[in-house]
Amino acid sequence: MIEKKSGRKLYPINPALPLERMLIANGRVIDPAVKLDKVQTLCVENGHVKTISDAPPADFEADRVIDAAGLWVVPGLMDMHVHLREPGGEDKETIATGTQAAAAGGVTAVACMPNTDPVLDEESKIRYVVQRGETCTARIYPVGSISKNLLGDELSPFGEMVKAGACAVSDDGKAVHNSLIMKSAFNYAKSFDIPIICHCEDKDLAAGAHMNEGPVSTRLGIRGIPSIAEEIFIARDIMLAEYTGARVHIAHVSSRGGVQIIREAKKRGVQVTCETCPHYLTKCDEDLVEYDTHLKMNPPLRTPADREALIEAVVDGTIDVIATDHAPHVSEDKKDVEFEAAAFGIIGLETSVGVIMTALVHKKILSPFDMINKMSTVPHSILKTGGGTLMPGVPADITIIDPAGEWTVDTACFYSKAVNTAWEGETLKGCARATILGGRLVFERT
Repeated sequence: MIEKKSGRKLYPINPALPLERMLIANGRVIDPAVKLDKVQTLCVENGHVKTISDAPPADFEADRVIDAAGLWVVPGLMDMHVHLREPGGEDKETIATGTQAAAAGGVTAVACMPNTDPVLDEESKIRYVVQRGETCTARIYPVGSISKNLLGDELSPFGEMVKAGACAVSDDGKAVHNSLIMKSAFNYAKSFDIPIICHCEDKDLAAGAHMNEGPVSTRLGIRGIPSIAEEIFIARDIMLAEYTGARVHIAHVSSRGGVQIIREAKKRGVQVTCETCPHYLTKCDEDLVEYDTHLKMNPPLRTPADREALIEAVVDGTIDVIATDHAPHVSEDKKDVEFEAAAFGIIGLETSVGVIMTALVHKKILSPFDMINKMSTVPHSILKTGGGTLMPGVPADITIIDPAGEWTVDTACFYSKAVNTAWEGETLKGCARATILGGRLVFERT
C-alpha cells in the first residue's frame, strides 16, 4: 500500500493475490451505455461484473462488501488524452506514477500521447508502453504518432503500431502542416478503423506566443496566439476527414469558433468527435493577470466568451469528451521561471472529477449521467477499447464517486510526480472514493 495524506491509499496490483468476490451495495449506478441510472447492487466475481440487480443473488458470498449508499457507482473513467512522459521524460512522470495518479482520480484507463523521447512511432515502442503498463493501476492505451519523429514529412507504420496495441494516431503537440501527408494519414487510418487525434495549430500564427491573443495579452505585454491558429486547422482536418470518409477527433478544443466549425460538421454527417479540458471550462485569459505559469497551456486559455461557448457545447453534445491533457513538468520548467520561459501544460488526472463536479454538476449545468458519458462511455467508444460500461460479463473497472465529498487540492498528497496544477489550494466538491481495476481495489479514500 502507498498512502498519502488525507486518507488516500493506493494498492499496487499483485497478480499473485487471488481476485476477491465483491459486493457493492446501495449505490447509485450510472451506466450511460445502457441508459441506467438507478440505485442497484453490483456483484463482482473473477475480475468481471457478475450481476447488477435490486439485491444480490442469495447464493453470492462476498469477500469484500462496499456500502455505496449516497455514492455513485460508475464505469471506470477514461482519460483519452494524457502525457505519461516515459520513455525519455521520467523526471516529469513515469508510466507507474501517471497511472497511480489516474487511479487516485478515479480513472481506470488512459490513452497516452506519443510525443515522448523517443517518439512512439513504431511497433517496438508501442509494445514497450503496453508491457510497462501490464501491472499498473490503470489500463494504458498508447497512441502512435502520425509521422515519424513528429516531423510531419513521413508517415509512421500505422498497421504495425495498431498490431502492437495503438488505439489511435496523433502528432499531439504539433499539427501536420503538409496537407498531402495528412490526407494520406486519413486514408491510412481509415483502413484500420482508428481515429486521428488532431492537435490543431498553425505554427506560423502561434510562433513565439504564450497566451491567447486579445486585450489581456496586450495589457500584459505578452505575445498572443490568435484563436484562428486553432480554427484554421480544425477546419482543414475536418475537411480532410470528410473527403476521405475517415474518423477525426479534435483534441483540446478551446475556442468558440472551433466549436462552431465542429458543430456544423456534425450536422453534415462528418465522422468528427472532439474533446475539451477542465481548465478551458473553468478558467480564462483574465485569470493570467498575475502571470501564473500554472495557467500557461497550449491551446491557451481564451476569453470568457470562449469558455461559455465550450460549456454550452459540452451540454448540447457538440463536445463529446472531457479529457485532461495531463501534462506533467518539473518545477524548473514551470514554477521557477518567468511566464514566457515556462513550458506549456498542466496536470489534471487527480483533479478532473472534482473540478467538473464543482463547476458544472453541482451547479446543475451538466447532469451526472452526461458527465459519466463524457468521461467514460464515449472515450471508450471512440477508441473502441471495450470499456465504459458495467454490463454483466465485462471486466470490473469501476469508479465509486462521492458527490458530496469536499476536499482541498494539495499537491503534497498527489501521486503524480508533478505539481503543476491550476487548482492548488482550491476547495472542490466531488471525488473518487474508490477505484477498482479488473476486480481489484487499487485506490480508496477513507
